Amino acid sequence: MSRPRTRFALAAFGALAVAALAGCAGAAPAGSSADAPSGDQHDGDTRVAVTYDGGVLVLDGKTLDTIGEAPLGGFLRVNSAGDHDGHVFVTAEDGFHVLDSGLASDAVEFTGEVFEAVAAGHATPHAGRTALFDDGTGEVRVFDTDAIGTGTLPEVDTLTSEAAHHGVAIELADGTVLSTIGTAEARSGVRHLAADGTELARNEQCPSVHGEGALKDEVVMFGCEDGVLLFDDGAFTKIEAPDPFGRTGNAYVSETSSIAFGDYKTDPDAEGYLLSQLVRIDADSRTLSVVDLPDGVEYTWRGVGRSAHDDVVVLGADGALTVLDEAGAPVDSWQVIDPWESPTEWQQPHPGLRVVGDVAYVTEPAKKRILAVDLHTGEVAAEATLDVVPNEFVVVGAAGH
Repeated sequence: MSRPRTRFALAAFGALAVAALAGCAGAAPAGSSADAPSGDQHDGDTRVAVTYDGGVLVLDGKTLDTIGEAPLGGFLRVNSAGDHDGHVFVTAEDGFHVLDSGLASDAVEFTGEVFEAVAAGHATPHAGRTALFDDGTGEVRVFDTDAIGTGTLPEVDTLTSEAAHHGVAIELADGTVLSTIGTAEARSGVRHLAADGTELARNEQCPSVHGEGALKDEVVMFGCEDGVLLFDDGAFTKIEAPDPFGRTGNAYVSETSSIAFGDYKTDPDAEGYLLSQLVRIDADSRTLSVVDLPDGVEYTWRGVGRSAHDDVVVLGADGALTVLDEAGAPVDSWQVIDPWESPTEWQQPHPGLRVVGDVAYVTEPAKKRILAVDLHTGEVAAEATLDVVPNEFVVVGAAGH
């Protein structure tokens, strides 16, 4: 773990969207993208990578026209790779596949790079480095974010967990790593590790730890079933939820704000996935409060985002986009799709939201539809009807990290 680490400056992903508009099925491996045109000529462009049963569809982020597709079998998940050229990590049964969205190369295809995993989990780019977590082994692989896309796997640093579990890790700007603690049966907290894997600190007051996010000044938040855990400047702080069971499993954060939001569930036996409250965390004051959404507004884990102004955007089962300010107060609402019901399993296609800058991308699987909504006006700036049923999706841009 003594290899020199290359750092890259963070780019303002939100500004890109404003300028833009704001497996086994056998995709042939692509050649190296090292000789592809520089991504600089594509600054401001975005791509939308949408999973479906059989592969990934890539759309132009401004027009929502289909750019290309890449076949891959099994249930697929997608994460932004966070690199300069807009690659995407596609999580499949055998590991993390690198997909070229065509931003720099003008070709949509898998690069041939597959980070094999027993059970591929979270992919977390941050501060020019990316951490991949293998839930099946607890292994964490960390590498330079911009080192992917060549057709050859990059040099990686490897850390091991105390036991395999569904976890997440993030490397900080100083080269240290935060990595969750758990087993296949239970998860309990987070470790702070030096670059060589030596443990610097730990906190095990975060039962069922899940979901992380980096806030302003690199304060990192983790969700717990009884509140949240913050890490700041080498120290952990637990903030308790007001309810005996007050689970936060997903963090909705901004690197320009000290205010974080998370999903919030108070009934461990509730059926379905619709929630009607958010949790608001003030990292400066170390306080937590519960935000009740307007009557009729319920959402799933994939229905919340943060705008360029650090507002909170919620896609409700009523089919409306509701915008809240950082205090949690509603400021706007627009009907954008038809009302819908909670999925019976979280993997099932259901409406999803990605917010990039001042644009909200929304999918409506029942109509094979995707649209881009201008968050200044609520107007639909672009829409498309697809030939496939969209499931998960992600939006990437040049210099996206």
